[in-house]
Amino acid sequence: MSGPDGGWGQFDRFIAHRLPALYRYAYILTGNQHDAEDLVQEALTRTGVAWSRVKRKDDPEAYVRTTMARIMANRWRRPRRERLVADAPELPVEDGALDRVADADRLDSALASLPPRMRAVLVLRYVEELSEEETARALGCSKGTVKSQASRALAKLRVVMSLAENRHG
Repeated sequence: MSGPDGGWGQFDRFIAHRLPALYRYAYILTGNQHDAEDLVQEALTRTGVAWSRVKRKDDPEAYVRTTMARIMANRWRRPRRERLVADAPELPVEDGALDRVADADRLDSALASLPPRMRAVLVLRYVEELSEEETARALGCSKGTVKSQASRALAKLRVVMSLAENRHG
């Protein structure tokens, strides 16, 4: 890294400026606060290692978001080995904008009811506005898989949202 601080100051400023948005993105991808925090931490660690390369690109945030999507795709492919602990080791990140996302209970519940891959396809296609090809690359699958997962996910969301609406009047 170049400069008096080796580029770390620029990386720190990037994190300070974009952390809330990256956290919200991770929350949508993972469906819960704790996994979102882990995902952001892992993606930023990888970005920090590659920062000298990343900072020369036009959009470092896109690099981090792509890294998050790839981490999630890799998690779906391998078996889960979770260890539960009695107490949380850290305090959660506080973000008022995230509270607004969490307040949309019906949509949040509907999204949480989707399998992780379907949720990721919807996030990448409709939140990140990636093309089918870009989504397929990010998730390491075919364009046809993206199309079918998106179609099934939207159909399932319609049913779940309709049922929730009927229950609440």
